[in-house]
Amino acid sequence: MPNLSWEILSPILIVAWALGIIALERLYPYDRGQKLFREGFFLDFFWYTLIQSYILGWVISLLIRWLDHRTGLSRLGLVSGWPIPLQLAFFWVTHDFYIYWFHRWQHANRFLWRIHEAHHSGNDVDWLSGSRSHALEILINQSIEYAPIVLLGAHPDVALMKGVLDATWGMYIHSNIDVRSGWLQYFLNGPEMHRWHHSRIYRGTGFNFATKIAIWDWLFGTAHLPRPEKPVGYGLGDGETFPNGYFAQHVHSFRAFPARESGAGGGREMTVGDSHVA
Repeated sequence: MPNLSWEILSPILIVAWALGIIALERLYPYDRGQKLFREGFFLDFFWYTLIQSYILGWVISLLIRWLDHRTGLSRLGLVSGWPIPLQLAFFWVTHDFYIYWFHRWQHANRFLWRIHEAHHSGNDVDWLSGSRSHALEILINQSIEYAPIVLLGAHPDVALMKGVLDATWGMYIHSNIDVRSGWLQYFLNGPEMHRWHHSRIYRGTGFNFATKIAIWDWLFGTAHLPRPEKPVGYGLGDGETFPNGYFAQHVHSFRAFPARESGAGGGREMTVGDSHVA
């Protein structure tokens, strides 16, 4: 059997992983009774996963090509001599460190919260929930993620490999699977901690901001894993009605701020006690 190129292999891996996650959600659910075709399924799958991802992928690709044309950085081949696994590991760790801090900032800054709150608006958390992200948020984060891969002269397959890691890990950490990863949760992020991030239980400007590498939360004091408790409900939890449509959610992010506002996302600050780990 000939070796498959990453252009062909990457979508195959993503679809196969999605089907596996869906099956595990049915077999070992964290929240029993949660439906596969839950409220917002079509919105997340059609508009965010298919339409938005395709359009933004094209836009970001054009932007990065323009930057490379203007700067010529990729011709320097700054990481071209590195082994491909080392290239992938470098961009995986450095971007994850960036996204931890940007994610944390989104919860603390009222302007950035407006382009992040759509991601927290769903009342169910599952394999598809991670796809619901404002177009501006994706444009910022994925441009910052993929531009260095191209501009530093990484192998073309690295971007595709990174895309597979992003997609599969995003499905995993949002999945409705009853995962018990034990000590691994101190190093690699999973549903155990990330479902708390989406819960209506909130403290200060939030917790569990890491995406792939859980070390950041433990190292910088934002970890919250109260075993054996479970989150009671997900979503914004602030009494505000959030639009259900794709375009309405984007327009909603540009609404006027209330006259007096404080805390994360413009007044979403609550105190629920100290986090604890067991």
